[in-house]
Amino acid sequence: MTSDRLRDLSMRAMNAVHRSLQVVSRGRLGWKLGPMPVVELHTIGRKTGERRSTLLTAPIHEPDRVVLIASKGGDDRDPFWYLNLVAQPDVELTENGHTRLMRARTATEAEKAALWPTIVRAYSGYAGYQKKTTRDIPVVICEPRRP
Repeated sequence: MTSDRLRDLSMRAMNAVHRSLQVVSRGRLGWKLGPMPVVELHTIGRKTGERRSTLLTAPIHEPDRVVLIASKGGDDRDPFWYLNLVAQPDVELTENGHTRLMRARTATEAEKAALWPTIVRAYSGYAGYQKKTTRDIPVVICEPRRP
């Protein structure tokens, strides 16, 4: 239990440092991590109803589809942001100051199998995270909301 809290705090601290880099650089830095773009995911807290945001890498980033990985570094628990979007799939994604209204969903088993090689090519660490946990790491597909 204590180790879970420490991991959660370290994840929040990394996010705060990343966000600070963006603020200090006035948005010039922090929107890429290696070859992957960084997006800010905005969800509604499933318990609080409050707006939440977290910075995430997007191993697949296309005009009409952004793919996120709910890896939490290979933790045995799903990340809070994932639990929030399962409860309320209407999300917002911000990248380089531009925000888009999106609808998030968990990829099907077949979709994940098709996407996984591209995901691992973008960042091989995702394969390590999957080996580290017995949890099937969810792949999240975000697509533009339709009116």
